[in-house]
Formats: sequence, structure tokens, C-alpha cells
Amino acid sequence: MSPIRTLFLSLASVAFLVASENSLAHTDEVLATQKAPNGGELRVAGPYHLELVVATDSREVRENPIVLHVSDHDGVAIPTAGARATATLLAGKIKATVTLAADGGNRLKGFAKYASTPDMKVVVTLTLPGQPAEQARFTPLATSR
Repeated sequence: MSPIRTLFLSLASVAFLVASENSLAHTDEVLATQKAPNGGELRVAGPYHLELVVATDSREVRENPIVLHVSDHDGVAIPTAGARATATLLAGKIKATVTLAADGGNRLKGFAKYASTPDMKVVVTLTLPGQPAEQARFTPLATSR
């Protein structure tokens, strides 16, 4: 095989690998089609998959849990010891910001006063030890999910 052809095939192979890595990257749209392991909503935040679980049956505004599960893109749990996170929740006319604390394993948990409304939106900011902050936006009770 000629050196030019070898070079061309090598460059084409590298270009294919780079292009396929981007096309296989996880997106919120892809995650929306997958069943979340804990019954929540999945989102991408940098190198992580975040699963947000909120109360689904709270018709009245009351103190309810907010749980965040953290994993890598392969679904491997990321320990949350030493992590910091906040969740800003908008549900109906309620706006609440809550600090989520490590709750064992790959979980962070907090409590906020909210009702389970289909228009709920939650913005989560997560900082794992030694890593930059990552952010994800959720609509955990949207009827279109």
C-alpha cells in the first residue's frame, strides 16, 4: 500500500472516530427517551448524568423531598461525599431554592415546600470536589415526558 494511501486511510479513520464520538454523545433528548433508574428525569451536566426525583403526588404545597442521583455517562454511580448542590424550583407561584446535601452513595437530598404541578421547572447546580460546577434544567412532571 502506498504511503499516501496509508496516510489518507489513517486520517479518514481518525475523522470517523471523532465524528462518531460526537454523534454518540448523550444529550437531554436521548436521555428523555430512557427510563431513569429511580423514576426521575435524566439530564446531562458536563461529564455527568443527573437524575432528579421529586414528589409526584403532592397536590397541596407542603414540605417535599428533592433527590439528585449522579452517575457518569456509562451509568456508573459517582460518589457525592463532599459535593455541593442547589436546586431552584419553580412550581405554580412557588419559587424555592434548596441546598442539597450528600445522602450516601451517589445521592444528594434536600427538602422544599412545593406542590407537584406539571409546569414545575428545576435548575440544579452541582459541584463535585475538585471539579467545576455543572448545571442542568429539569421539567420533572411535564406531561409530554
